[in-house]
Amino acid sequence: MSEHHGHWLSKLAAWTHDPAEKALVLLRDSAGHEGGTVRELRQTFFPQGVVPEAVQRAVQQADHWASAADRPQFGGGGRESWAQVRFDQHPVLIHPLSGEEYHLDQLGDISPAHIKAISGEHFRRLIVTSGNGDIDARRTALAFWRFGPELEGSDLAALWQWLPADTRIPDHSIWSHLDLTSAFATAFAGDAQGEAALLAMSFGPVQDFIATARTTSDLWAGSHLLSRIAWEGLRVICTQLGPDTLIFPQLRGMPQVDLWLRDEVNLAADLFAEQEWVNRKTDANPLFLPALPNKFVAIVPAGEATALAGQVTRAVRDWVRDTAQTMLDELLDKARLANTPDLPCHAQLTAQLAGFPEVHWAAVPFALITQDKDGKALPQQDALAAASRPFLGNVALPGFLGRRAWQILSREISIDGARFFIPNPGVLYPAIYDLLDRVAAAAKSVRPFHQTRHEGYRCDLSGEAEWLTTDRVQLTWGKQGRKAAPTLWNLAAKALPGLLRQGEHLSALAMLKRFWPRQFVRELRDVIDEDLNRYVVSTHTMALATSLERWLAADAGSSPEAARLLAEIRPHTQPVALPRQLAESLYLQSETTRELVRRLPSWLDADDLDGNDDSADDNREQRRQQVGRLLNLKPEAYYAFILMDGDKMGAWLSGTEAGYALPFEKTWHPKIRAKAKDKFPALDDYLKAPRPVSPARHMAISGALNGFSLHIARHVVEDCCKGKLIYAGGDDVLAMVSVDDLLRCLFLLRLGYAGIWPEQAGLEDLLATANNPKGAKFKHGHALYGNRLLRMMGEKATASAGAVVAHHQTPLGRVLGELRATEKKAKNEGGRDAISINLLKRSGGAVHLTLPWLQPGTAWPQALHGDLTDTPVALLIKLQALFAGNTSRRSAYLTQGWLTDLPLAAQIGMEALQDLLACNLAYQLNRQGGKTAGPLGPILAATACHIARQRQQEPAPLVRDLLGVAEFLAREGRTGELS
Repeated sequence: MSEHHGHWLSKLAAWTHDPAEKALVLLRDSAGHEGGTVRELRQTFFPQGVVPEAVQRAVQQADHWASAADRPQFGGGGRESWAQVRFDQHPVLIHPLSGEEYHLDQLGDISPAHIKAISGEHFRRLIVTSGNGDIDARRTALAFWRFGPELEGSDLAALWQWLPADTRIPDHSIWSHLDLTSAFATAFAGDAQGEAALLAMSFGPVQDFIATARTTSDLWAGSHLLSRIAWEGLRVICTQLGPDTLIFPQLRGMPQVDLWLRDEVNLAADLFAEQEWVNRKTDANPLFLPALPNKFVAIVPAGEATALAGQVTRAVRDWVRDTAQTMLDELLDKARLANTPDLPCHAQLTAQLAGFPEVHWAAVPFALITQDKDGKALPQQDALAAASRPFLGNVALPGFLGRRAWQILSREISIDGARFFIPNPGVLYPAIYDLLDRVAAAAKSVRPFHQTRHEGYRCDLSGEAEWLTTDRVQLTWGKQGRKAAPTLWNLAAKALPGLLRQGEHLSALAMLKRFWPRQFVRELRDVIDEDLNRYVVSTHTMALATSLERWLAADAGSSPEAARLLAEIRPHTQPVALPRQLAESLYLQSETTRELVRRLPSWLDADDLDGNDDSADDNREQRRQQVGRLLNLKPEAYYAFILMDGDKMGAWLSGTEAGYALPFEKTWHPKIRAKAKDKFPALDDYLKAPRPVSPARHMAISGALNGFSLHIARHVVEDCCKGKLIYAGGDDVLAMVSVDDLLRCLFLLRLGYAGIWPEQAGLEDLLATANNPKGAKFKHGHALYGNRLLRMMGEKATASAGAVVAHHQTPLGRVLGELRATEKKAKNEGGRDAISINLLKRSGGAVHLTLPWLQPGTAWPQALHGDLTDTPVALLIKLQALFAGNTSRRSAYLTQGWLTDLPLAAQIGMEALQDLLACNLAYQLNRQGGKTAGPLGPILAATACHIARQRQQEPAPLVRDLLGVAEFLAREGRTGELS
């Protein structure tokens, strides 16, 4: 071997302690589950197949702890016939978050020998050797981690990634067990005392850094930079300990991690040949998506936790400083100024970036739990309780230690004299995590203050730090004084049009954000084929998307006007990132049309940044008129922002609130559950106790959020709708979308987040997905996306979303502020699991509408079997379609007029008012839209009255806002007036 020591050897031993195919051969193979691929692989990795004693001891302890942490049942038993499950005969999987059961077809026709042959061939393909033929332990372990769950070219491929670690508790996979065992073994082997610890780290600031943006490119850059900073920290953990040590986030399949594995670890490029980030050669490549959260939790050697935190901190800050220095050097070069060390801008950059990013960390060692070396004594939690009291309350047993679950798990359970369950320190993972969460929060509340001296005028973007200068005297010049002066920024702006604007002066952090889209594109030169100078995201792109779509459909791109306009704007513009739908529709167009469509938004963007004087207004109007003549219609002026956030993610991670943790019995195989209840009534307390959080649960949550952010959110926003994903970090989504697709996008994001689709007709047509052969399929807490089966959050998970519809000239800062407030309104006024829409009309008269996804009091499990096409959000979609069709918009205006004359519910009662509303709305809609419109009247009345009753409000304002939002979205989405 190229490496005969250390934790990489421990990883290989951990990865071969159980075979991947264990569930399929258990109780079927005479050689036992350890007699197949496990024996073969260990003979390949170790002399005579014998694992060194120290490594074997670490792996054995890791296996016991991992098993106890993830499934504290059957610890000392399970050999009795009632406690056995042959997976080939009774194949059942359980969703770890919702408890939903999936009963599969029997698998007995696949012989154990065939299964072992497939598994053996799969893992042999992943073994990496060095130049002299020895096994490369590091690269082999990383290849096993990354591609072990991906079985290509077999009928077992779909099931392979979900094979359970234990057929009796089939709610977590063999892969999560192997990951966790490897993580513990790595920590034990890497620590002088053989101790492990949980390490949590976070990077910030988040909201303020992202929101400080003048353009949407700045907004994307802030999000992507934070994601990249997180990766630079994670890279330290991955390089030294391996990505399997991460509990959160799960990194398997992350494009940035794959790029590292291919180009730095040097895994074979063929392994990645089918990955989307390799094959999508445009700016729609998933590498452009900020998808890594700003925090992580890892299992590390306890004695190395402090040193690792220091290394991560230095790594992220060094990367930020070096990246910014490269940008400053280019800035000086473009300005044609001599780059000497004594220039003030270098000292400014060092001072302004000192302490950025903020890094907070906490570590809790498992050594707070003690047990004898043989694991025969019960784990002692006295030290853990003492460490927890300052954070969790000065009681005898604080936090998890005082809960019912620990009272049950803290003692050995015997049945008929047999040891059924024997706890070990792994069972106390919930208490360790609980303490870590509190310590990390306390560490984050202590913010070190780094004083910097600012004497001159500040950055035009952030208004906080001085702008970078080559002469400090220039810092005393006001806005007008430096507007045309030969400053570093004005000189560079001439060489970098579109990136910098004349008169704009930036600090080090603002420069980092502004240059990052250009810097990142350069890093991907060997990944993407497009000739991009910079990744540009534009509000005009979203506003124009619908107009451009209609123009291309009319085959108008070949007009002489298109070639003439392109020649005019080419010297002053650069291509922008397009919604994927629009970009793909360009493939059949001429080169002139493709280039023009990519440059038009950039040309109009320049309008909005010219200023607010009369000449700037004239320029804007002239350009919009030119675009109107080109498109033969009035260009769309509005776009939409979406901010979506999963509800109560803290409760999902902690599992302490009612409804966010499954009882033990819900995670057991139904065959075992039924027999246990029948044979052993004494287990009743155990079975009904809420199951504590576990590493597998945290991995499941992280994996579901990864699948949503990397695949489903991007698919919904960019494949199903005309949108661009700005950020998708787990349960958080920030996206721009064209106005006509806003409601569809919101609804599909909500369904995709949970992985659910109602068992009813009509919804596919309502959401315009029926004829989309590439569309993802959602069902039973999963999503089928291409050839991937992704586990999502499940039917119990909810999410809230805010949406703002804004004119392209509305200042971005205001739009983002309104967006955050709107999303909070969905959670507060809407009571979570709701949407809130804010129309920022250019002419004034804002409309703000907050609706639940479902009728109040309805849960998703029941709604999935009901009629989701008559829920509040579906009703809004129908009303939009109504006004975009043959129904006159006057019906909305006329209705809003007579609504004020209605009696109050307090006067005549809500039922009588609902009848009155239903009759009048049916009449109004029928008169303006015909017989197909009238039936929506009673549904609108019933919906408004139901919500108003729950909120103890009058229904008339809700009817007014529903009609106002639907009419406005239909109007802006279907604009086709000649300019």
